Amino acid sequence: MTSPTAYDVAIIGAGPGGYVAAIRAGQLGLKTAIIERDELGGLCLNWGCIPSKALLRNAEIVSLFKRANEFGVSFDNLTISYPKAIRRSRNVVAKMVKGVEYLLRKNGVDQFKGTARFVSPQTLHVRPSDQLINAKNVIIATGARPKSIPSLPIDGNFVITSRQALEQTTLPSSVVIVGGGPVGVEFASIYSAYGVQVTMVETLPRLLPYEDEEISRRLERSFSKRGIKIMTGSEIVGVTRYHLGPALQVEQAAEDVEIHCDKTLVAVGVLGNVEGIGLEAIGIRPASGFIPVDDGMATSAPGVYAIGDVTGKLLLAHVASAQAVHVVEAIAGRNPEPLNYLDVPKAIYSSPQVAGFGLTEAQANERGHDVKVGRFPYQANGKATAMGDTEGLVKLVTDAAYGEILGVHMIGSDVTELLPELSMTRMLEGGVTEMGRMVHAHPTLSEALKEAALDAQGEAIHI
Repeated sequence: MTSPTAYDVAIIGAGPGGYVAAIRAGQLGLKTAIIERDELGGLCLNWGCIPSKALLRNAEIVSLFKRANEFGVSFDNLTISYPKAIRRSRNVVAKMVKGVEYLLRKNGVDQFKGTARFVSPQTLHVRPSDQLINAKNVIIATGARPKSIPSLPIDGNFVITSRQALEQTTLPSSVVIVGGGPVGVEFASIYSAYGVQVTMVETLPRLLPYEDEEISRRLERSFSKRGIKIMTGSEIVGVTRYHLGPALQVEQAAEDVEIHCDKTLVAVGVLGNVEGIGLEAIGIRPASGFIPVDDGMATSAPGVYAIGDVTGKLLLAHVASAQAVHVVEAIAGRNPEPLNYLDVPKAIYSSPQVAGFGLTEAQANERGHDVKVGRFPYQANGKATAMGDTEGLVKLVTDAAYGEILGVHMIGSDVTELLPELSMTRMLEGGVTEMGRMVHAHPTLSEALKEAALDAQGEAIHI
């Protein structure tokens, strides 16, 4: 075993939490080490956020080709290659990984390939290099992995995870997606665009059950129009093996239904990667598969922090990055503002996209607000009409007395790109009055934000 190397900060895991923490620590002049057992960028960059969005872009182009006649375009002998789409997604990933590696080097971060395990709160043992790392502060950023269902064990063949789906170059003719959250609806969009017969099974009463109900219902209608079968309030209870292939046993409204399909994609959430890093040696006890932390991301062990999905706080890559900056700036004595998870924007890249933050209409009512809702449909937006993408809605949940924006909920083409203006307005304590007065360029999708704000005041111009 080599002699310990001393650092100000050591980070376990190089995903969107870990590598951002390392870069920020380097910028602030802290001697920093990062340990990663797999590829830089973690699950998000390599097997989640980035490759799935690359595939969703391919799916969008395929869908446009199918609508080409609307735009006066016709063609013969169209060839659509899913293997090329997968290869393009992997090329995108490779480029991004190289970028992360460059940024770590640029900021003087020492990189270690291997698995880190706590010897004490300030000492890590790295394998297979058999090296000891001492650090005044250690940040756990080990991420999470897909959950499995006891009645539906992952076999990598009939039952797969999202990671395995991103590796497979052959499309199934039919797929059942178990889970109606963000991962599930994004894969439904990809598969459906390529002509795969898609069935979605969700235990709760609707898709995207934690989003505003009005937006969820609109997504369900959109999916149904595309031929995606939706089974909400349903549960997988087992798999029956036949000589012609397996079938899923689904319980819906106390009735058993059998579904035959080529593949089953399980997308029911994640568990934190808490095993094998020596948490027991430093007195940290995971709860429900995640590491408990306080508002500053500190664990129960002195000088040890946890960020990102392993905390179970809010399972989004940009949350991990924000937590990373917060922790490092606190270590550097900069006293950062606490994170407000309610105002964190959420982006779902299904087709149509879903985006928003804050309270849903139901939550605002439950909390006793005098709620006023402003809405503006994409149908009435000039840019959306010109694009041929009129399926969508901007919905603002506001406080009637002061015009405060309590929540934003949107569905439609490129709504994820409309989030920053809304987030900035909220952060600067603006409301629907300020949004309604702001001059927006015409024609743009962002005009829908202005009109929704005006609608909340009973002053919308174009509806």
